[in-house]
Amino acid sequence: MCPTMNTLYDSESFVVVHLQASEHPRSDATSGDAQHQIPAMPRHGFEIVDKRSGKEVYLDGSWAELFQQHLQAWQRNSPTQEEVEATLEQYSGLAQQPVLVH
Repeated sequence: MCPTMNTLYDSESFVVVHLQASEHPRSDATSGDAQHQIPAMPRHGFEIVDKRSGKEVYLDGSWAELFQQHLQAWQRNSPTQEEVEATLEQYSGLAQQPVLVH
């Protein structure tokens, strides 16, 4: 599975990246037969990096769905940068993972 990464937002304080898995079929390990393909479960999520603290949080599952609702509302209402940053600030409170560069 090869994830697709799209930067949705980038400011002096935050970066938001949407990670979406590409669906590639995989072989059924029990039969070993290439005709029996099992689709891989697609998963997606959002990574929010707080540049000020150097920490990131990855949202998936119900957290990703909630964040997706924020994105949809932003598309309808065109929020100010201050409104976007205030929302991201709330999510950054969940950030525990320090950002590491490899």
